[in-house]
Amino acid sequence: MRYALISDIHANQPALDAVLAHIDARGDVQAIYHLGDLVGYSPFPNEVVNTLRTRGVAGIAGNYDSTVATDYKHCGCKSESVRQEELAHISYEYTRGEVTAGTKQYLGALPFSLDIRPFGGHASGPRLVLVHGTPTLNTVYFTEDRPDDFCRKMAAVAGLKAGDVLAFGHTHKPWHRIVDGVHFVNTGSVGRPKDGDWRAGYVVLDLGEGEAQVTHVRVPYDVEAAATAVIAAGLPEEFAEFLRTGGKVAPAH
Repeated sequence: MRYALISDIHANQPALDAVLAHIDARGDVQAIYHLGDLVGYSPFPNEVVNTLRTRGVAGIAGNYDSTVATDYKHCGCKSESVRQEELAHISYEYTRGEVTAGTKQYLGALPFSLDIRPFGGHASGPRLVLVHGTPTLNTVYFTEDRPDDFCRKMAAVAGLKAGDVLAFGHTHKPWHRIVDGVHFVNTGSVGRPKDGDWRAGYVVLDLGEGEAQVTHVRVPYDVEAAATAVIAAGLPEEFAEFLRTGGKVAPAH
């Protein structure tokens, strides 16, 4: 099976449109899954949710989705400065005021994780487990510098064995590592990359017979249209510049 994994769209409809068009143009993807954080920081939360619902893209809840759905006190985002904390609250309050009742209901119904088996549940074979942050919490950042023992702990929590794949997002930085035969895949971000590359990111995963194959893909999109929409919505200029620079200016998530 060939899967497309998309994560951290963060209400950026132009980026999502570009990624879905890119996946469609490939013509070789059997299923698309999203790994959460559909909303926040950009002005199209309802449009993003409607697109995914219309396309039948299944997925899981990110921290932004579950906190908005439950009216939590904050978004569960990590801030490294006072200004980042301010920006995170601005985004969160804007998003909570913008989402419709239908969007909020959809976000609240998203599962915490998904367990996907290419050969079906009636036969043994590799598993693909989708989470947003880690198998324990959607707010924990699974960064590339985590030691192998952390990877082993997360694999144990998810019950993974050699040949299986744990896919996640949340950090907005793509990477792939193999520990004890288990693949750990950060999909990066569709709508708010943080690795200095403004292009939308997603993963193509081949899983079935043989070793899992992971390909990180970057897609150009109309980032200026997205930035202009951010400003027009009354959101901070820092959010627009974040999109233009791939996260090199005033990171807030």
